[in-house]
Amino acid sequence: MSYDHKSIDPKWQKRWEEEKTFAAVTGQGEKFYTLVEFPFPSGAGLHVGHPRSYTALDVISRQKRMTGKNVLFPMGWDAFGLPTENYALKTGIAPAIITKENTDTFRRQLKSIGFSFDWDREVDTTDPKYYKWTQWMFLEFFKAGLAYKTTMAINWCPKDKIGLANEEVVGGKCDRCGGPVEKREKEQWMIAITKYADRLLEDLKDVDYLPKIKKQQEDWIGRSEGAEIDFAIDGSAEKLKVFTTRPDTLFGATYMVIAPEHPLVASIVSAEQRVQVDAYVAAAKKKTDEDRGDESKEKTGVFTGAYAVNPVNAERIPVWVADYVLWGYGTGAIMAVPGHDERDFAFAEKFALPIKLVVRPESSEGLHVDGQVLSELNQNASSLASGAPSTIETTASDKLVLYTGDGVMTNSGFLDGLTTDEALKKMTSWLEEKGIGQKKVTYRLRDWVFSRQRYWGEPIPLVHCANGCNKEHDGWVPLPVSELPLLLPEVEKYEPTDNGDSPLASITDWVNTKCPQCGGAATRETDTMPNWAGSSWYFLRYADAHNDQEFASAEALKYWLPVDLYNGGMEHTVLHLLYSRFWYKFLYDRGFIPKECGSEPYARRHSHGLIMAEDGTKMSKSKGNVVNPDEIVQEYGADTLRIYELFMGPFEEAVPWSMNGVIGVRRFLDRVAKLSSMVADNEDESLTRLSHKALKKIGDDIDGFRFNTAVSQMMIFVNAVFEAGAITKPTLERFLHALSPFAPHLANEVWSKLGHAELLDRRAWPTVDVNMLVDAEAKVAVQFNGKTRGVVLVATGADEATVVALAKASPEIMKYWTSEAKKVVYVPNRIINIVL
Repeated sequence: MSYDHKSIDPKWQKRWEEEKTFAAVTGQGEKFYTLVEFPFPSGAGLHVGHPRSYTALDVISRQKRMTGKNVLFPMGWDAFGLPTENYALKTGIAPAIITKENTDTFRRQLKSIGFSFDWDREVDTTDPKYYKWTQWMFLEFFKAGLAYKTTMAINWCPKDKIGLANEEVVGGKCDRCGGPVEKREKEQWMIAITKYADRLLEDLKDVDYLPKIKKQQEDWIGRSEGAEIDFAIDGSAEKLKVFTTRPDTLFGATYMVIAPEHPLVASIVSAEQRVQVDAYVAAAKKKTDEDRGDESKEKTGVFTGAYAVNPVNAERIPVWVADYVLWGYGTGAIMAVPGHDERDFAFAEKFALPIKLVVRPESSEGLHVDGQVLSELNQNASSLASGAPSTIETTASDKLVLYTGDGVMTNSGFLDGLTTDEALKKMTSWLEEKGIGQKKVTYRLRDWVFSRQRYWGEPIPLVHCANGCNKEHDGWVPLPVSELPLLLPEVEKYEPTDNGDSPLASITDWVNTKCPQCGGAATRETDTMPNWAGSSWYFLRYADAHNDQEFASAEALKYWLPVDLYNGGMEHTVLHLLYSRFWYKFLYDRGFIPKECGSEPYARRHSHGLIMAEDGTKMSKSKGNVVNPDEIVQEYGADTLRIYELFMGPFEEAVPWSMNGVIGVRRFLDRVAKLSSMVADNEDESLTRLSHKALKKIGDDIDGFRFNTAVSQMMIFVNAVFEAGAITKPTLERFLHALSPFAPHLANEVWSKLGHAELLDRRAWPTVDVNMLVDAEAKVAVQFNGKTRGVVLVATGADEATVVALAKASPEIMKYWTSEAKKVVYVPNRIINIVL
């Protein structure tokens, strides 16, 4: 038999489809929910990067079914968003038509690779039957007070003419088009994800995520504990509120920095400094938050001419404006302690601002010195320890010291002699007693900028009532559920507008409507939702994909949730993962997800590495180095693509594509195809044992995401069969079971050649005979004075005397036995070392 993939692949794909082999039935037995990130169906179709994740989870899903699990392994399309709309603008083809064409292409490609998706549960975020529930969920956010509209400075992409969330700006550029991003004042719908910040952090302890994924979540949420402190502005009634994680270092504050957008800038700037400050503020507005927070860039700033008063020592300290402080993060103002903060130190060094050391180290560890030798540093530390005046209070033109560690307080009045932990608590209490500060927790996480001024997205189901209905929400009135879905109207032109309004704003007969509450005149919201909306809950819809009465029944959710295993790219382990966890928790809190499901949607989250071009660079259509999986499937077969995707390297690591590797895998499968012609009544016992060992290792490797070593084990086994020249039917069947999750087309074909009518996919995973995992014989290396001089074959468990006797019977070994043995060290079944 040969691996004729052009006839074998479609044969088994047709049978799987006709028999609905992979359909999941709610409530039948022990479930296992496997989830892959559903793709954005671009016009280019699949590239070979997609199947890496899909194949891995397909292997797991197929093996879980064989172990008796009721597996849900679904697929769908994340089809709203900018790429489709931009492609529509470029080609003149309506987004809806493009989406249909692209999803048809993707579906065909996925089926051609033989993935065991339950296609009866397919979802599409652009389907009104789907986005009806996305709109309904938004209204739940609105009713709960978590969706609100506000004017704010947003990231604006002039090229795409769209507002972007902070998460969608990478390196100061739009993550879609790559163009520069600027700041622009705009009314936006927001969702208050910050109210869930603590839960999103705390619940990470209950899930099985890769450590690097948990860290990304933790870093993005960025919880900080500290204190808010009020600084009086000298000669003014104004107060400047700052947040600091180090209130213990308040005696070391030597200047203040406020964000260019801070409302106090205009009121505290002096006449002499106004021109400079105004120019600096204007320039800062053209930068993105990410660009401003880039630690590698040189700090910039300008003095306002105003001074704040340090509440602990009444010192006047200058107030500067600098764009590295962001409005909306904390209070938009900081107290700068350059002796103990690297960023403040760099700023002070550049602008020759005072630096004080108010924490002395218990050793020199953690001290960074500029122009000062260790002996001088130790002398400074000694003088501080003795209570002498600090020699490290200096300007940037002198010798500088920066200490970033914990230690003992000095030059800090009532805090002197306390540890930093003790001082932090005491200072916080002192601030609260004086009424000039309080304990505070802040987050890096911002509320979610939810609206988009584009056409291809879910319409927001709200109207603004001219009569002012729903005053609590500034006249915004939700559509009743009976009017959902609010359909996205068909338009002739969907180009974004220069003024930032959505293209929907020009459709007057759609915009002008009636208020569902009072019946008076009203106008529809013309912004649409971001593509994140539909992808934040799609895994819930898979549980009950055709339910017209609710997004999913409690029965289906209770059975399938949480997702047992979710895999996707590392690029989605911040945004999508955070948004979907938040969305799920909100629905859970509202009672729409049964308590039995738990408060986290994904029990386990894994990620895969990218597939790079052959030269190690990223695959890119513009570079012409993208590999189309259709070409591999057509030329070498679906199973070749599947196995190569998993064999090419560790799953979590980026790996380069190699056509030589593809060809090598195809040769392996050609050898597998010949195994049915090698069936005999008897085989070498070592081959039987190897088949059980291979089965055990492959099963363990599947569980551990070690797919490359599982494939390697298969290759070792097939090589052993060819060396032996024969294989019994039971041993071959055992191997085919192990092979089938990886190469299901060929495995089923060989299985059928052995006389089986039943699909291999419906067979149980074989039981490993543990007795077969131990070899009947062992190869023992014979060493003299630690150097291996030969090998003897012994029965497993043979004693030392037996091994010595066999060694003495070998002329090749005995020529090294040149004198009497002083000592013998024997490791059973492995090594005997004879010390002469």
